[in-house]
Amino acid sequence: MGEQQPDLDEAPIGELFGRLIDDGKAYAKAEVDLVRARGLAQADRAKLPAILGGGALAFGFAGVIALVLTLVLSLASLIGPLGGGLLATAITMLIAGGLGMAALKSWKAGA
Repeated sequence: MGEQQPDLDEAPIGELFGRLIDDGKAYAKAEVDLVRARGLAQADRAKLPAILGGGALAFGFAGVIALVLTLVLSLASLIGPLGGGLLATAITMLIAGGLGMAALKSWKAGA
């Protein structure tokens, strides 16, 4: 008729533990594979936004540099090239310091 399943009550304890360990390993491997598949799906989904965000960041930096150069050239006509460069540097460093302090304050408030 059909295959007979071995009776678990009659199986030796070593064999039962062996099956338990094998089943546990198979379950752990399946869980790791599931986590890996989810991670790869998330990475694939985030790839294009990360590329576009990096491009936006690069063009944002280019815009800030153009703004600072415009400031330097405008100030150079008023107080000379060295003075204009130094004043534009001081202004941008003050802005950077203020943003850094705001970031630090925000970081400490979230912790």
